[in-house]
Amino acid sequence: MSTRVLILGARTLAVDVMDLIGEIPGCEVAGFVENMDRTACEKPLEGYPVYWVDELKRLAKDHVGVCALSTTKRRMFVEQAESLGLKFGTFVHPTARVSRRAALGEGVFVSAMATVATHATLGKCVFVNRGALIGHHTTIGDYCTIQPGANLAGAIRMGAQTYVGMGAVVIDKMTVGSGCVVAAGAVVVADLPERVLAMGVPARVVKTGIEEK
Repeated sequence: MSTRVLILGARTLAVDVMDLIGEIPGCEVAGFVENMDRTACEKPLEGYPVYWVDELKRLAKDHVGVCALSTTKRRMFVEQAESLGLKFGTFVHPTARVSRRAALGEGVFVSAMATVATHATLGKCVFVNRGALIGHHTTIGDYCTIQPGANLAGAIRMGAQTYVGMGAVVIDKMTVGSGCVVAAGAVVVADLPERVLAMGVPARVVKTGIEEK
């Protein structure tokens, strides 16, 4: 019996996740979920229904969720869905390579061609986008976003709700605080405190006290 999957979100990333979920054996896309714009529920998206979030009360019993928001603010959508009874699955695209010694939390999504190495630990609802690399013995906190082509080396410690942009590099044994943004193409060669924006090669802190991305 297939796992029926509801995709939280109804924008372009949600369509991409729909396409990828459909390629995972044993998974069946059942629709999208919207929580901001009711007009998005007026017509199907890619042939699938778009449900208003309150409908999760009746759908939760025989569906699981995955959150398709690229920002770490997806925590709020996930918590809203959980309050209505929805459970979240853990999804790995068949072209990804995840070590059997890695640990993936509830709601993790590992996209096509990504790699998660041995003894890596990914927290709740971590989103690993296309071709990203997670090194051995690296710990990624809840709700982090690792964008396409980013390369996180071994033994890194990354706090919750941090966003790593496309093609960024974090060298081995670094600590990256929670709520950080590592800009696309940045190369992190020193520890980062919480809630900073780091840019450049090597990466430098250009802003502190940033909001969730």
